[in-house]
Amino acid sequence: MKRLILPSLLALSLLAPPLTAQAHRSWLLSSQSFLTGKNPTVSIDGSVSDNLFQTDAFALKLDGLTITAPDGSQLQPQDVTTSKQRSSFDLTLPQPGTYRIAVPGDTVMASYRLNGEMQRFRGAAVDMASQIPAGATDVRALHVLSRFETWVTLDAPTPDALKPVGQGLEIIPLSDPSAYAAGEAASFRAYMDGKPLEGLMVQIIPGGVRYRGDLKETDATTDANGAFTVTWPIAQMYWIGASYPPREPEGEHGGKPGEGGAHPVEPGARYSYAGTFEVMPF
Repeated sequence: MKRLILPSLLALSLLAPPLTAQAHRSWLLSSQSFLTGKNPTVSIDGSVSDNLFQTDAFALKLDGLTITAPDGSQLQPQDVTTSKQRSSFDLTLPQPGTYRIAVPGDTVMASYRLNGEMQRFRGAAVDMASQIPAGATDVRALHVLSRFETWVTLDAPTPDALKPVGQGLEIIPLSDPSAYAAGEAASFRAYMDGKPLEGLMVQIIPGGVRYRGDLKETDATTDANGAFTVTWPIAQMYWIGASYPPREPEGEHGGKPGEGGAHPVEPGARYSYAGTFEVMPF
């Protein structure tokens, strides 16, 4: 596969347009972020939509879904369903603490020329080498590694749950993600492959876009320790997202990915992250 992935990011402009006000955004949304009691159940939806947290486009595939319990064990979802616009499942919480629910993605988007005609490939990275014919030329590929997640706490948080996995781009809350309140500040840290990532631009967007007519997006940039702070303006579900490397001219912020800089990455690769967090009115 590495033989086919080019160091140029030309494929980026061909295959992955930047986020705009009308862009599709992927998300996981829990029915509640904080619960109490014995073995309660929470429902989780996953979708890709124009309007945040409205199922108006297509379902988020749950391939690779991971549910990490407070003790680090892996749980299985219940009652999984997938419709055209939404994937859903239930999750029973068997122990107190913080649960991390994530859908990691590993996809290649490529274009190539075969017998004088342009062809395209989109699929799992492990399938790319076998799916693109040996006689293909002008192969351009973009390796997209993504992570979509949300957090749920039963009774009391477990700080050990708030640790990076160590693969790809992650944004980790630095305090209990089930205790956010409007008007208060919350801190996060961005990581690339487990190391704090400086200079990452992060988007913070409240839900309810459909009823406002505008995003009300705010941006934050991570400091030298990869940290940034958000002051929540209103109570709402929030989408926090970012992508790396930055879409900037070559030579800025360390040059091309994979050619040095503070956080070199695989040539022809792009990393994305989106997390959903609930903010209460008190």
